[in-house]
Amino acid sequence: MSKLVTIFGGSGFIGRYIARRLARKGWRVRVACRRPETAGFVRTYGVVGQVEPIFCNIRDDDSVRGALHSADAVVNCVGTFDAKGKNNFDAIQHEGAARIARLAKEQSVARMVHISAIGADAESESGYARTKAEGEAAVLEHMPDAVILRPSVVFGPEDAFFNRFAKMTRISPFLPLFGAETRFQPVYVDDVAAAAVMGATGRAAPGVYELGGPEAASFRDLMKQMLSVIMRRRLVIGFPFWVGAIAGWMSDLMTSATLGVISGPVTGDQIKQLKADNVVSEDAHGFEALGISPTSMDAILPEYLWAYRPSGQYAAIKDSARDLRT
Repeated sequence: MSKLVTIFGGSGFIGRYIARRLARKGWRVRVACRRPETAGFVRTYGVVGQVEPIFCNIRDDDSVRGALHSADAVVNCVGTFDAKGKNNFDAIQHEGAARIARLAKEQSVARMVHISAIGADAESESGYARTKAEGEAAVLEHMPDAVILRPSVVFGPEDAFFNRFAKMTRISPFLPLFGAETRFQPVYVDDVAAAAVMGATGRAAPGVYELGGPEAASFRDLMKQMLSVIMRRRLVIGFPFWVGAIAGWMSDLMTSATLGVISGPVTGDQIKQLKADNVVSEDAHGFEALGISPTSMDAILPEYLWAYRPSGQYAAIKDSARDLRT
């Protein structure tokens, strides 16, 4: 019988790519998520019955235990940007990760892959970064042979990074940035999925891997590259961190006052994260240790950001017609 993998957060941005890759390798895939009724698209990744979305709440032992039943491998892709509420940083990224690892050990699951993030630091002033580090430690306590992946900002058709700022250009004559000189090393989502599959199938040695693409650039330069792809001219304005702290405080206040119904553009915790570069450390294991050649942004961004061009899918046709006229 084919091996079974449980992917927590398997219908999310990164998780769906991991699910697709493992299904293509013949694995049975159990996609554990909070809303399986909206995750039906994952069924198309395999033959009938091969990929199955199921309900799971990673804050509940019985729910996680049921999702792990009979699994040969587990991948945890669950993360959050919510500092408060039931699904806050600690509940999801620390306690949730610990619960999955503890119960995976209890269920004798052979392999575990945990998706963390570059910048995970137990001493960080950012709650996001701190709980990411605490989650890693908890995973290794229960599953010491786990593969932990720390990607930089992840890009791809469903991303919340380039898509977010490209969308802003439709209504704003400028792009406001906090941490404009902070450096990132964007990594293609399917490359992260390839690394996760290596961990789940036993082709990657246990340990921590920091994953970044072939290009590292400042936040400002990344926005300029995006503007070039979408063929728009916008001012890119960098604001100091003290302004960002005020903006983050106001956003957090608005979110609390509306009970989460309205979210601000940036949180206080995100401002804290932007104070540190988000690039692969010099001494870290990365894609090279896995034998993976990371994909460049130039190869992928035009494939999905074309929708934000003034002429959308007709931009190339108009350019061609302009050349004919001249």
